[in-house]
Amino acid sequence: MNFVVAVDGSAAADRALDHALTMLEPLGATVTIVHAVEPQVLVEGGEEPVTGVARTGDRIVAESLEDAESRAEHVLQAAAEHAADAGVEATTELLYGDPVEAIPTYADEADADGIFVGHRGLSKRYEGLVGSVAKELVERASCPVTVVR
Repeated sequence: MNFVVAVDGSAAADRALDHALTMLEPLGATVTIVHAVEPQVLVEGGEEPVTGVARTGDRIVAESLEDAESRAEHVLQAAAEHAADAGVEATTELLYGDPVEAIPTYADEADADGIFVGHRGLSKRYEGLVGSVAKELVERASCPVTVVR
């Protein structure tokens, strides 16, 4: 059996990893920990919220690919060390692109038997604006997805 665990450095992802390790260790399943690199765009400074593109000025800062990769490698290394501490040998894979596309694609290519992902429990309003990776994975993946709260 082969499973994928998606991590992003959040507490929800840590809970998903813990749950996956607890479930999979007795099965002797292989575990691949994945993180999708997607450079972040941040709005910095100013007291007023950004209300449109014309008002952003110098407030938009895009994370470089190198910084995103460095952040991702740190997240993957910490997760792999956590798995090793739990007695589970896990491999890691750095993916590129939107997690809701990259993770199911990887799971298909790896012939995964399932995906584990954390859910942050964001408000309905916020989730409606930005979406939920966990929800999208459930809808897009061709294998079972375990969402851990």
